[in-house]
Amino acid sequence: MGRTSEFFDFFVYAIASVIVFPALIFPYAGALGGTLLSFAVFAVAFLARPIGSALFIAIDRKFGRGTKLTIALLLLGASTVCLGFLPSFQSAGHWAAVMLIVLRIGQGIALGGTWDGMPSLLAMSSPADKKGWYAMVPQLGAPLGLIVASALFGYLVAKLAPQDFYSWGWRYPFFVAFAINVVALFARLRIVVTPTFQSAFHSSELKPTAIGATIKEDGAGILVGAFAPLAAFAMFHMVTVYPLSWVYLYTDESPARFLMIELVGACFGVAAILLSGWLADRYGRRKLLGASVAAIAVFSGFAPQLLDGGVAGELAYMIVGFILLGLAFGQASGVIASGFSARNRYTASALTSDLAWLFGAGFAPLAALWLSASFGAAAGGLYLLSGALITLLALWLNRSLGLARD
Repeated sequence: MGRTSEFFDFFVYAIASVIVFPALIFPYAGALGGTLLSFAVFAVAFLARPIGSALFIAIDRKFGRGTKLTIALLLLGASTVCLGFLPSFQSAGHWAAVMLIVLRIGQGIALGGTWDGMPSLLAMSSPADKKGWYAMVPQLGAPLGLIVASALFGYLVAKLAPQDFYSWGWRYPFFVAFAINVVALFARLRIVVTPTFQSAFHSSELKPTAIGATIKEDGAGILVGAFAPLAAFAMFHMVTVYPLSWVYLYTDESPARFLMIELVGACFGVAAILLSGWLADRYGRRKLLGASVAAIAVFSGFAPQLLDGGVAGELAYMIVGFILLGLAFGQASGVIASGFSARNRYTASALTSDLAWLFGAGFAPLAALWLSASFGAAAGGLYLLSGALITLLALWLNRSLGLARD
């Protein structure tokens, strides 16, 4: 529930970055320019996320994980719900963009604090023959959050007149996000504050450690680990945010209809994440990730042509893309968590996750759309290909340098 709520917030903002903010906040830049500016603001949260991790790890060490999660999720909910009250450029001028940036920074800082150590705990306490299966469980929140966000936005776009949607309809999902955050907060606290959960973390030595000391002892692992899931995180945006922007800008496809195509693709993503758990336990986590990344590299060569091939091509792009994403993303957190010493695993995993999202996903929509707009649809696949090649290199270094522990 906690992961689904986080990703619901994420996708509500991502969808609005394509179909709302360019017209509402950046109308003076034109359709493409406004979307590129919107994607630039989109990336701000990923720059702020490591700052949030540093801040909330300090809070965790002093006041406990329950306090940290409460503050982080309330900040995330408050930043998100305030976006629902955002004024337009016509009424507030450039201050509207300033407010959007400030609230996006708030979301990024809050996301840095929502790290609860669950992937680390699962990596250490799950049965030896079920590590892949347990590692994939938190990852299910991503496609589930997209399914809910796409369904809600798709319904509003389809049922409301354009003037009503841009006046008030787009704001409703942000209010829903706040309500979901409150429910998720209590759901997570019911787990985090229990003696069993606390004992599990204590027995596994999963305590937040000082960032400086963690970097000094596990810096090489953090650096290599940040690039290990790069392809999965880049693929994450290449099948969610980027295709929506391309279809919205360069085709006559209805955004409501494409959101339903995304919803269908996300359902395949859920199945692929579940499958990744079984495959990882049978063949090994790194072998699965390596094979998935190689398949993503191949996919990058013909994916743009599919996206530019009408409804059938779009559906094929989303289904194949989400299957590959699910297989790679399903084990991304496990690969990150398994490479660190027990004492530093909690903090090192949090920092590595932040950097992986920043390098792999933060600028993916902006880079892919700019490349596609400047050099044609096929150029968008170059970003995905570069992420796949870097991931394969990181996996090789992870093994060659002896950083892989399980």
